[in-house]
Amino acid sequence: MFTGIVEELGEVTAVENLGDSSRFRLRGPVVTQGAQHGDSIAVNGVCLTVVEYGDDWFTADVMAETLERSSLGALAVGSRVNLERPMAVGARLGGHIVQGHVDGTGTVLERKPSENWEIVKISLPADLSRYVVEKGSITVDGISLTVVDAGPDYFTVSLIPTTLSLTTLGHKQAGDPVNLEVDVIAKYVERLLGDRGTSQGADR
Repeated sequence: MFTGIVEELGEVTAVENLGDSSRFRLRGPVVTQGAQHGDSIAVNGVCLTVVEYGDDWFTADVMAETLERSSLGALAVGSRVNLERPMAVGARLGGHIVQGHVDGTGTVLERKPSENWEIVKISLPADLSRYVVEKGSITVDGISLTVVDAGPDYFTVSLIPTTLSLTTLGHKQAGDPVNLEVDVIAKYVERLLGDRGTSQGADR
């Protein structure tokens, strides 16, 4: 479980093609502190398992499905990535509940800079639009963000200077893909209400 508060901006230092998967080597001196084999680390919002590790690096295997369903398939040596370790029990929940299970990908549509922040417009897959609401939470490349405007096929977020300087969203340009994870609570509510509606229909 993660919070969407990025701990550091890491870098892909090697990519090994394993046929039906890839092994990434990533530099991240903060998230590798105390890391062990089998630990979880979110990479651009995707929960990956540590295979090997050193003082400032770790490797993780990424299956073909994850490469196809997320933006990780577009990563190459030199790509910058958002890194976050799992939330510790008893720690503050600074963002929102993030599972590290990407629901889909969007594309940066446009950026509108302002004096102290920047508005970024991102495309939204049709099957995810019902989970995105104005002032609600969404995870973009592992970053917990508040939705400013929610349209049928897009949403916008406002980025403060800290987010721009310390995450990948400070460098993403129009046309770049991003990983999206909607608020899991919305999905549970939908399922519960759907089941209730089905059971009521059966009772009749």
